[in-house]
Amino acid sequence: MHKTFESLPQAGIAVAVVKDGKVIHSKGYGVVSVESGQKVDENTLFAIASNTKGFTSAALAILVDENKLSWDDKVVQYIPEFKMYDPYITEHFTIRDLLTHRSGLGLGAGDLMIYPGGSDFTIQDVIKSFQFQKPVSEFRTRFDYDNLLYIVAGEVIKRVSGSAYTDFIQARILSPLGMNNSAPSFGTLVNKNNLALPHSSQNGTLKKINSYSHELTNAAGGIYSSANDMSKWLMLQLNNGKYGENQEKQLFSQTVQQEMWKPYTPISFKVVPDKRYRNHFVAYGLGWKIADYCGYITLSHGGGLPGMLSQTTIIPELNLGVVVLTNTQPGGLSHITLTRAIMDSYLGVEKKDWITLADRALKSTKSNVDSVSVAVWKTVEKSKTKHINFNDYIGTYEDHWFGRVAIFEKGDELWFQSLRSPKLTGQMFYYKTTTFAVKWNYTDMPCDAFATFNYDTEGKATSIKMKGISPNIDFSFDFQDLNLVRVDWKDIIQRIK
Repeated sequence: MHKTFESLPQAGIAVAVVKDGKVIHSKGYGVVSVESGQKVDENTLFAIASNTKGFTSAALAILVDENKLSWDDKVVQYIPEFKMYDPYITEHFTIRDLLTHRSGLGLGAGDLMIYPGGSDFTIQDVIKSFQFQKPVSEFRTRFDYDNLLYIVAGEVIKRVSGSAYTDFIQARILSPLGMNNSAPSFGTLVNKNNLALPHSSQNGTLKKINSYSHELTNAAGGIYSSANDMSKWLMLQLNNGKYGENQEKQLFSQTVQQEMWKPYTPISFKVVPDKRYRNHFVAYGLGWKIADYCGYITLSHGGGLPGMLSQTTIIPELNLGVVVLTNTQPGGLSHITLTRAIMDSYLGVEKKDWITLADRALKSTKSNVDSVSVAVWKTVEKSKTKHINFNDYIGTYEDHWFGRVAIFEKGDELWFQSLRSPKLTGQMFYYKTTTFAVKWNYTDMPCDAFATFNYDTEGKATSIKMKGISPNIDFSFDFQDLNLVRVDWKDIIQRIK
């Protein structure tokens, strides 16, 4: 742990280890905030982000046990307005398909509706959006991680149970397990006195950033939990859905757990040089990733929000579970390096310096990203002398699922603003040919983007295609999926100005 804090700037870390039915370790390290200096302990709450997906799957499993739905029920049975781009897929899309990342949609499709936080998109907007999102692969043939479909899964839970997703998670999972400090969402946090705050170490300096919050995303990544509470979640998984002092209670059956742990969607992977750690398969189940590690089957999931990274890993054959919660990005990828080190210690393999390997990988990625960024902004600087007629661009543009954006003039500068996700507001700089670089006001995660225009015969802009500038941009900034077409709502432009 000492080397972890030495390697790269870190704020706080919490670790839980469960082995053979006992909590072997549950402890906090570092601080909840570099500003307050308050220490992390075993009860400090962290955003567990996409580790929430296992809870969403478990909630559906409870309803399956109660014969209120089936994994293979069609989504339209519960949400009649659900509609995919292809009518055949709409008709055949099941509850199981909501959870297995094999919809045919692209990586992170539609995530701009929820990233960054602060948008006004609703569950009905999400449900409506799928009919406009073109698939990039055949249905049920390829793994592409998806958050929005888990949001739909949360809506299924609401409609079947009659309870809001957060109420169901609290009443049927957190409270029975005694996860008393945890909360199903940021909005339901009762006590924020021991709450880890997010930090960034992007440029080698540790700074606190804004907490991500969007109630729409609860079923995809909304839960807050601690090392202590997550140890109870690990115990539940290792005890086949049983809990209580003598495992006398059953949250969900072993039958539905086997469904959750079954590999449905193959995931491609790289062959690593060290033969000990080579995967033979990687796949996704229902809220869990299934793989092999040093000859053992593992169940795992990662979680990532701005300034919050976490990892949950289970090795059923060893009756071992590990959770690492952190509040720093990238933080030396300590949620991964610590998990690997703990697992290796129980597997009895020769000690490997995961921290140094992660540090090298991060430096290599940063070098690549920095070189691209420097080249882009050098080109922008050289292009400053080019005269741009702002009137050729000013107007309102609309995408079917993302809504309207405005291009407007402010202070002799050209600006871009999403009307539904106002954090996506930024100055536009001419780059080259028909492309501008947009520098967002939002800086908690690097997500600046290119905006490339098409024109009519008079040289007026008619549409915009976008993509992230950084080769390492988070996949949730899916600018490439936008198809912004000019609609010119003059009154909107006037109000913004």
